[in-house]
Amino acid sequence: MQESDFEYVGFWARVWASLIDTVLMAIVVYPILIKIYGLAYFDVGRSGLIAGPMDFLISWVFPAVVVLLFWSAKQSTPGKMAIRAKIVDAETFTKPSKGQMIGRYLAYYVSTMPLCLGMLWVAFDKRKQGWHDKLAGTVVIRERTK
Repeated sequence: MQESDFEYVGFWARVWASLIDTVLMAIVVYPILIKIYGLAYFDVGRSGLIAGPMDFLISWVFPAVVVLLFWSAKQSTPGKMAIRAKIVDAETFTKPSKGQMIGRYLAYYVSTMPLCLGMLWVAFDKRKQGWHDKLAGTVVIRERTK
């Protein structure tokens, strides 16, 4: 694949993809959490970030596994598929390695911790890479419309 065949996917398109993925994940995760913990799960006064072991598995492990499975199978999540985007190696524009995918997922935490600056970086970078992309050696692209 040559650079003339694709475009780097920018900030707002990636925001939309993320919103789609978040809504889909919420549709699956929240009913399960409500079934286990009841509506008290959403109480603002609840102490602690994690309500219990099942909360950790359902809210943290399950989404990571699902995202990594989608990336592995499709190089994309449902949200990215909706905008025709896929994740590729930044040098070869081929499918990223499993290590790159895992690293990219973990690097999301690095990108979000300092006021989401690593995510906002997509808007200003010439290759539209967030910090998570830079750390993993990936880019998000889609075929150019002709």
